[in-house]
Amino acid sequence: MLLTSRRLRAVLLASASASLVGAVLPAPVPLGIGDPLFPHLGNPGYDVLSYDIGLTYRGDNSKPLDAVTRIEARATAPLENINLDFAHGTVQSVDVNGVRARFAVTGEDLVVTPEQALREGTRTVITVRHTSDPAGDISDGGWVRTGDGLVMANQADAAHRVFPCNDHPSDKAYFTFRVTAPEGQTVVANGLPSAMPRQLKGLKGAKGGVSWTYRTGHPMATELAQVSIGRSAVLHRTGPHGLPVRDVVPAADVKRLEPWLKKTPAHLEWMEERVGRYPFETYGALVAEANTGFELETQTLSLFERSLFTGAGYPEWYVDSIMVHELAHHWFGNSVSPRSWSDLWLNEGHATWYEALYAQKQRPLEERMKAAYSSSDEWRRAGGAPAAPKPSQPGQKISIFRPVVYEGSALVLYALRQEIGETAFDKVERRWVSEHRDSVATTADFVELASDVAGRDLSGFFEKWLYGQQTPPMPGHPDWTSAAPQEPESRR
Repeated sequence: MLLTSRRLRAVLLASASASLVGAVLPAPVPLGIGDPLFPHLGNPGYDVLSYDIGLTYRGDNSKPLDAVTRIEARATAPLENINLDFAHGTVQSVDVNGVRARFAVTGEDLVVTPEQALREGTRTVITVRHTSDPAGDISDGGWVRTGDGLVMANQADAAHRVFPCNDHPSDKAYFTFRVTAPEGQTVVANGLPSAMPRQLKGLKGAKGGVSWTYRTGHPMATELAQVSIGRSAVLHRTGPHGLPVRDVVPAADVKRLEPWLKKTPAHLEWMEERVGRYPFETYGALVAEANTGFELETQTLSLFERSLFTGAGYPEWYVDSIMVHELAHHWFGNSVSPRSWSDLWLNEGHATWYEALYAQKQRPLEERMKAAYSSSDEWRRAGGAPAAPKPSQPGQKISIFRPVVYEGSALVLYALRQEIGETAFDKVERRWVSEHRDSVATTADFVELASDVAGRDLSGFFEKWLYGQQTPPMPGHPDWTSAAPQEPESRR
């Protein structure tokens, strides 16, 4: 954060003859918290406590939505400027604690200069009036246009293409969504409804409107935010312990999708048997008519492509295991979030691990892990070690979702179970999601916990498995081999 002491600020103010001249103010600059993979994401100097996001959708998913984002935050340092991550929208005004503030856009940062500097420890409310533009390439993330509306896909670095925020998983917050859409459109978001949908007398550009409000019961990372707008049916059922389960699907596909959706309560029970009680207030599947190329664990409402369930060529056990993968993320990645994106292996490795366990009757776990081991050196060469992913090349957009953080990281968990035994491994898993619930954690935290459960220092074991250029020998399987292809001599 570009900070100026209050004394220096007073001197600068006094030196201006009538008002602060532009030459005195430092030029706004994009900041970041220094994440090795996304150095410009997140912002220092404050902790977001809550987001209140208002969106007005007029029925055309190619046009910007009107939006108001209200951020309540606590300053963790004195701040002359407040940097927010934001792109893909136009900012009309910014208020800080009800007083109009200056702002500038630089790179993908919105830099706000309040009338008075914020003191450390101060709670503040930042209100941004802006648009939220769904236009753009689906690969950029953010809004995804569906056959009948919009959904969000913000992982890993795209929430700020929808709303101003501190766009890094290390800063979790509570969310409220207030969405107005035309009559006939259904709106669903993270969490649960906090009020009944409210009819509006009129909505500019549409015959009439309905206002919907949802709130999360637990803190959430920005990358997990979800708002669905479309001609959808909302299906309700009950999970373990009376958990409300709701699915959001294209209204025309209810009967076709029901054989898949009714599996969710059993999936929840299966996961709870292994790691403990589901950590949130609701769960369900959001099935979207869109070709994203991925499924996504948006908190309390996992996003799935319609084609996963309706397309040809996917055996039932495979689709089942993918549903379990996204559900497992609600413990590993959503409730316990990564402090930095280099800790992503804890998310994807665990989700892949439980996906593999669930499917082991059709594809034996040992067979799958042996196949992963045979490719592990190649994955490490191409993408880096599980906890040390290679950064992007200069000028190139990074893709952190690589084989090494999926199968390669599940392989690390298999090696850990081989090393310390199944009973101790299961204890590690349960303690991990219990002790770090609704929080963020690091690879070092996992190493410390596993060592505590095992009763011995496992840092050397993890150093090789998580950071080594080559895959260590697999405990219990000295015959397993892995070798990356040799590069031509001229390229070494």
